[in-house]
Amino acid sequence: MKYGRIEERVEPNVYLSFLQPADSASTLIVRSSLEKGALVAAIRREGLTLDRDVPLTRILTMDERSAEVTSRTRFIALLLGLFAGLALLLSGIGIYGVMAYSVLMRTREIGIRMALGARPADVFRLVLTEGTILILIGLVAGLGAAYAATRILASQLYDVSSTDPLTFALIALLVSSAAVLACYLPARRAAKVDPMIALRYE
Repeated sequence: MKYGRIEERVEPNVYLSFLQPADSASTLIVRSSLEKGALVAAIRREGLTLDRDVPLTRILTMDERSAEVTSRTRFIALLLGLFAGLALLLSGIGIYGVMAYSVLMRTREIGIRMALGARPADVFRLVLTEGTILILIGLVAGLGAAYAATRILASQLYDVSSTDPLTFALIALLVSSAAVLACYLPARRAAKVDPMIALRYE
């Protein structure tokens, strides 16, 4: 049985007779199609009929109990999700900044390329290809680090493998898409460089 959290280990249990209580508190589980208010009133009425000295406390629906049990796990998942989103945003801004700076420093080179016959599409492809190579290097390193960190996260997961291939693939796709978008904007700007202005650029 799992009594505390859903991610805890299943331990062996011993069932004792009700006449040999190990604890003064007992749990009553009732299955019903009634609304909670009507059901609680019926349970209290029956409980008082059986024994007026037995208090009935912590009456919860199964949904409320499940929410209570999983609150810690859901909070940790929310925090991890927020930090992951923030990391994705910061990495996208960082990639954009590096690529924009690279394009700015290569303005004269881009102007020479275009003056010698390179089309805007060629310049766009050049910048995007260089950015994509950096993305692939970072992706391989990131996937390796993520795989190494799976042992730390395994204790926080329930019914999900810490090395789930679908999760790795989806996250890699999401990160790659954000990084390509961050490279796309500087590449588009590079493709619009005026060769005459670029050749006079100091």
